[in-house]
Amino acid sequence: FCRGVPDPKIRIYDLGRKRAHVDDFPACVHLVSDEKEQLSSEALEAARICANKYMVKFVGKDCFHIRVRKHPFHVLRINKMLSCAGADRLQTGMRGAFGKPLGTVARVNIGQSLISIRCKEQHQASAIEALRRAKMKFPGRQKIYPSRNWGFTKFPKAIYEEWRSIKKLIPAGAHAKYVADHGPLSQWKKIHADD
Repeated sequence: FCRGVPDPKIRIYDLGRKRAHVDDFPACVHLVSDEKEQLSSEALEAARICANKYMVKFVGKDCFHIRVRKHPFHVLRINKMLSCAGADRLQTGMRGAFGKPLGTVARVNIGQSLISIRCKEQHQASAIEALRRAKMKFPGRQKIYPSRNWGFTKFPKAIYEEWRSIKKLIPAGAHAKYVADHGPLSQWKKIHADD
């Protein structure tokens, strides 16, 4: 157990208009990791600031929602060595080599989303550029993918619009809930009451 772990640099994971209705931002772009690696909380924070700054400048602070998808839970340790003159008396080499906490990192796999931006269709190019700049803050290789899905939901755009019109999807904050065809009739009547 690591006592005295330093606080991660990144504190805020959602920026922009995070309370925006799911219907407001149909476009979505993801920054996806292409390597299995560790990203420090400092790198996540730098990328978050970079992407936010670009979007605020070119799109406006109420026209997007950025979400950092990875959290730095993994603790790095360092076995400190003294390197000054006369340090050889104090140093123990590899004896008792369990290190002290140094910082926190997020462990990422290939194909995991690091940062996602949802916005209007006309601002998708700006979101791609913002993520391209944020990419510079990370080690390794990342790829940028415009999503087929509607915003942060898991439903493709064509299906989303169709299902929204027949009330198969109910908006729930930044995403939408699927309403199955089975279940209590009273619940179905409540959803379709204003038809």
